[in-house]
Amino acid sequence: MGAQFDIPALPGQRVADPAAFQGVVVEGVSKSFGAKVVLNGTDLLIPKGETLVIIGRSGEGKSVLLKHIVRLLEPDSGRIWVEGQEISRLGIRHLMRLRRRFGFLFQGAALFDSMDVCHNVGLMLKEHTDWTDERMRERACECLSLVGLDGAADKLPSELSGGMKKRAGLARAIVMEPEYILYDEPTTGLDPITGDAINELIIKLRQELGVTSIVVTHDMPSAFKIADRMAMLSSGKIVFTGTVDEVRQTDHPMVRQFIEGNSQGPLGAF
Repeated sequence: MGAQFDIPALPGQRVADPAAFQGVVVEGVSKSFGAKVVLNGTDLLIPKGETLVIIGRSGEGKSVLLKHIVRLLEPDSGRIWVEGQEISRLGIRHLMRLRRRFGFLFQGAALFDSMDVCHNVGLMLKEHTDWTDERMRERACECLSLVGLDGAADKLPSELSGGMKKRAGLARAIVMEPEYILYDEPTTGLDPITGDAINELIIKLRQELGVTSIVVTHDMPSAFKIADRMAMLSSGKIVFTGTVDEVRQTDHPMVRQFIEGNSQGPLGAF
């Protein structure tokens, strides 16, 4: 028989009135793809203005959870509220209006190869405003400057390094002046110096724009640097939440195994 681990109970992650909560409420969300259960009654609170980092092993459903928050995926059961609105009840017009309050940095940046960087960044403006081409380019260049990509507006994605693509994707994420930014593995595939530059950008955007940030990562140095609070997802549930100091000091066996990178523990090795 394998080793037995004492898993502490998780403090309550629900509120009495989700419609009155300022931020995001994930309540009892479950999602399966065929026979594979990815989310299994997930509960999570994300107060407005916070930088929450969601940690966990690859394949645990972190990115799936992000996509539920903006209703790119529909839950099999459970509910999600954003700023008091239960998003499953929103019609397409109101859902699109809500999504404009979000920026999303996809894991691979998701730039369109056929468009130059300026048009990639300004795509949402073209879709959702009646701005002139000149005004859209001005705003796109402003966002590129904010992420340190001055002079890259007319380049194609194929001319950018991995770190530059991430920054271009981040410029696109902020072009509509969102209140929330979702980051899916923002430092994956980057060297440590470039990854730290992305971390500094996340901090800068939070400080300068006041955005609420929800970051999915398994990069613990990044998580410790940018987080106000962390939540660990395992087997479809949030098994731990806490501040950076609480994460560093916790005896929770799953968290300790993960942050120490130990193959021995309740999470297993494979």
